Amino acid sequence: MNVNRQTAGIRGSKEVGNGKPAPASLIRWAGLSAAMAGILFVVIQPLHPPEVLSSVTTGAWLVVHSLTIAMCLFGLFGLAGIYARQVAEAGWLGLAGYLMFSLWLVLTTAFTFAEAFILPLLATDAPKFVEGFMGIFSGSASEVPLGALPAAAPLSLVLYLFGGLLLGIATLRARILSRWAAGVLAVGAVSTLAGALVPHPLDRLAAVPVGLGLAWLGYSLWVERSYPPKELPR
Repeated sequence: MNVNRQTAGIRGSKEVGNGKPAPASLIRWAGLSAAMAGILFVVIQPLHPPEVLSSVTTGAWLVVHSLTIAMCLFGLFGLAGIYARQVAEAGWLGLAGYLMFSLWLVLTTAFTFAEAFILPLLATDAPKFVEGFMGIFSGSASEVPLGALPAAAPLSLVLYLFGGLLLGIATLRARILSRWAAGVLAVGAVSTLAGALVPHPLDRLAAVPVGLGLAWLGYSLWVERSYPPKELPR
């Protein structure tokens, strides 16, 4: 009787890195969270207001950046589920991709929070700082010193590009979630380099494949109904 209960519990869960089972239902909800993050990432690209001083105090600026923060939070939970579902099969490559992509989301959350709730307060008293801050990721030169903040742009690019690429490749190799979705995520991350060839803000279009790949992976995780049974712990 006890053995049957243990077996049933394991069939409804998935082991994670520390050997403890992660509930299958929690992982499936993480899939829905990843899908939401991907959809939001695609939607906010054409809605993003021009990165000029007059935009900072508008309602559209607040809405888009609030959606971006929501995207990051959904994405962090979603990525955790995607990685947990294939933790053994993804190996160190999957771990590296998961950590880098998650760190990119954390960095994006911090900067987006500042853009949404701090820059509007400084728009009147420190317009040059606001314009310089917005130029960190758009490539515009700042007229005031920003300290170490400009280093966030290349760091964000590395985390985004290699995080998506490595996670996509690891998911392809794991053969658990949709391989097409994993391929779209990997190719989309690399297509970021092509975005450098077009002027800003047209380079935002390069984010669409990554959003689609993330949403597709989340959907693949959400619709998965069962997990393979595991051996009983010894």
